[in-house]
Amino acid sequence: MNKAELISKISEDTELTKTEVNAVLNSFVDTVTKTLKGGDKVTLVGFGTFSVSKRLARNGRNPKTNEMIKIKAKRVAKFKAGKELSARI
Repeated sequence: MNKAELISKISEDTELTKTEVNAVLNSFVDTVTKTLKGGDKVTLVGFGTFSVSKRLARNGRNPKTNEMIKIKAKRVAKFKAGKELSARI
């Protein structure tokens, strides 16, 4: 399911217009992004938790040339499904 399909489904279920649903979805994504960027996590009870994880710098290998390369440390977003979501799947 892509974003347009998700917006259509939510619009059908809630009787909101697709424009309204799109605005709400964009606001949700922006809020989660800003919260994660600030170092906090977002927990939706029963659904799951969005958080930030740190990946350490490490050595890798270019598969084309087999040359060693350095991979920089970075922060990555992660999602852990809640009990209810896991049970429904």
